[in-house]
Amino acid sequence: MKAARERPVVFACGSDALVGVLHEAAGRRGILILVGGPQYRVGSHRQFVLMARAFAASGFPVLRFDYRGMGDSDGEPRTFEDIADDIRRAIEVFARECAGLEEIVLWGLCDAASSASMFCNAEPRIGALILANPWVRNDRAEARSYLKHYYSGRLLQKSFWAKALRGQVDVAGACREVVQKVLAGIAPTRGDKEPPLQSFIVRMRSGLERFNGPVLILMSGRDLTAQAFRELATADADWQRVLARPHVRQIELPSADHTFSARRELDRASEHCLSWLRELDLPRSGTVASVARSRAG
Repeated sequence: MKAARERPVVFACGSDALVGVLHEAAGRRGILILVGGPQYRVGSHRQFVLMARAFAASGFPVLRFDYRGMGDSDGEPRTFEDIADDIRRAIEVFARECAGLEEIVLWGLCDAASSASMFCNAEPRIGALILANPWVRNDRAEARSYLKHYYSGRLLQKSFWAKALRGQVDVAGACREVVQKVLAGIAPTRGDKEPPLQSFIVRMRSGLERFNGPVLILMSGRDLTAQAFRELATADADWQRVLARPHVRQIELPSADHTFSARRELDRASEHCLSWLRELDLPRSGTVASVARSRAG
């Protein structure tokens, strides 16, 4: 398969210059990669480079770029809750540079998936979302996740107790850490219903609730961030309702970690995305394709 042409793009966001790389392809549906912070457009172990090349080689143009304050872009660093202008400008430039582009898919990892969920209704050219291990963690959720999926397993490991008996583990310190996590996990939330720490999570849910385009959620099996999202989906009836909508699909990748660091897992995640993207164009009633067409109409 012939490699797609890649070229740099530099564009303005306010008074700052943003730097990106465009992977050219002839498809009408483009993929805008939003990186999870703090990262830049290459990603851990060149994750976004490899994914972008796989997508472009299959006919999907791709733009990956650095937010303000990250990588080669100008400006002050900002959090994932404050990159709406960066995303908006990237979409405008993507559409300008690819004349045949009709629809844009936001692809986001971790807190970039959270940003995509909050931003998805702000730009009509966004037709679909791919969210990898969305970030919904706060102090309580993180504490509960650690207690359930880290400490419980650690206490069952023979190696842990062998090290403890040899004096290689700070048992007192470990006990203090467990107690701190327990207290954080059971601490009452502030306010009547939604504590301030969860405000972005509420905005994520609201964004996805109003978004009628197809949504693919990739969930790594070896990742506490993904596990926190599972915990939220299990415990919150509102999230259950949003995720149960017919145009939302979740795919589990049991042996993958947060950034798909093993090449086989990265390739597997990319192929799941490509298979799902191709399905958007299949003329079958009841599939994500029908949702995309009804949304466009």
